[in-house]
Amino acid sequence: MINILFVCHGNICRSTMAEFIMKDIVNKQGLSEHFHIESSATHTDEIWNGVGSPVYPPARAKLREHGIGTDDNELGVSAKRARLTSRADYDKFDFIIGMDSANIRDLNRVFGGDPENKVHKMLEYADRDGDVADPWYTGNFDATWRDCSDGCHGLFRQILTNPQYARELSEAEDNAHYDDYADEPRNASLIHDDFPRG
Repeated sequence: MINILFVCHGNICRSTMAEFIMKDIVNKQGLSEHFHIESSATHTDEIWNGVGSPVYPPARAKLREHGIGTDDNELGVSAKRARLTSRADYDKFDFIIGMDSANIRDLNRVFGGDPENKVHKMLEYADRDGDVADPWYTGNFDATWRDCSDGCHGLFRQILTNPQYARELSEAEDNAHYDDYADEPRNASLIHDDFPRG
């Protein structure tokens, strides 16, 4: 099981969009049973008396616009509620992806550092610097979608070409076509280079 946690300030816009974009990617590749994907917040702004807010309506609308959170591809969008990141998350997840520099700073505070190099910024996986701008303030959900989509696709490609994970996927039933990646992940062309980008 490959465990991924996406994190932003409140867990109702950016990190939730990333969570469901990534779930959509692995679902369309037939790999859902090999991934555990969640999202969480660094602050309690959207958690009231222990109950988290649902996905922010404009973020949910943007997901639906790209076929995510619809009746035939719900993926758990309607049940999602904001939750706070905990110290225990560090041990539970293989990849912990913050949306911006403030998130990374907060995560290092919560975790007491990052000894296993699990914490990264989303746009690192999109091969560019910078932060995923918070649409709560910018109102630009198109830009957030592009950044989250690019980052998720980049992360998925990195997982496919990582010897450890490629080997795990190759050993999974009905995924024998991943064998090439287990032996020569850096030289093999990606099998799913054409997976949907939304």
